[in-house]
Amino acid sequence: MSVGRKTMASLLIPSVTQTLSPRLARSIHNSSSVSKALSFVLNNLRTGTSSNEDQRDGKMLRMLMFGKPGAGKGTLSARLVKKYDILSLSTGDLLRQHIAERTDIGRQAEEIVAQGSLLPDDIMLKVVTSKLDLLHSKHWILDGFPRTLGQGKLLDTHLHNHGIPLSLVVNLDVPDQVILSRISDRWVHLPSGRVYNMSYNKPKVDGFDDETGEPLIKRPDDNPEIFSRRLSQFYASTSPLLSYYASQPKSARLVTLQGETSDEVWPKLEAVLRGSFQGLRERSETRPVWRKHSLSDALMAKEKSSTGCKSAATR
Repeated sequence: MSVGRKTMASLLIPSVTQTLSPRLARSIHNSSSVSKALSFVLNNLRTGTSSNEDQRDGKMLRMLMFGKPGAGKGTLSARLVKKYDILSLSTGDLLRQHIAERTDIGRQAEEIVAQGSLLPDDIMLKVVTSKLDLLHSKHWILDGFPRTLGQGKLLDTHLHNHGIPLSLVVNLDVPDQVILSRISDRWVHLPSGRVYNMSYNKPKVDGFDDETGEPLIKRPDDNPEIFSRRLSQFYASTSPLLSYYASQPKSARLVTLQGETSDEVWPKLEAVLRGSFQGLRERSETRPVWRKHSLSDALMAKEKSSTGCKSAATR
């Protein structure tokens, strides 16, 4: 069995190591995180039908999307939000919102961040679930959390206890050599997180964002050396998470989608959503929608309206 694990792991990243210096290639091959690659391959074991309980709880899309760096998570999430009535929530945006609004969680987080420390898992869970708990009747995609197995278990427990369990976990399986060539052509609009690629998904005007006309930039970590380290980190942290979701009999449905481009993966992703979530509606074409990684204006207005009604009722 140990030989099989080593052989499988060696098949996953040769395309990356061949493009790097011999010293760096050896460090990747010898990394203990590479041994977790087999778990990543086995993540498509639970792609069959869910149990009756899962189907009943899964009428609402409550989704996580995982994939190697550069696999197209942001691009595909943005396309889902643009076409369907889905909220895309970013952990970073939610944290900044708490800090800006001076909530109890925000004050705790701000103090910890000011000290240069990482936020504990329980604080991060509160940041995320403070919004998720309000979305019983909303379809959503969560970005940036969980990142570790411990966070995944905490989130799973909380959502189950509140009757809003995850319904779908998508694993984007894109070959390493494809991602490596892709990142050299990638440009981003940092304020919105929109991602463009000069090989596909090009901006309408080279070098400028389609929506705002603002300049696009190259991310400093979009190079082979840094990519290899991020890939090792992915295997170390995400593979155990995916193995966890694959092993839970009453957890969300786990689907692995393979492809080399977002355009190739997109119809497969749509087929999964349309087949499992018949109540998912397309947006009106006249509705402004490309707001990646934030709560919708409608949701925020609803919360404010609800607060206003309560205040009026107490007068």
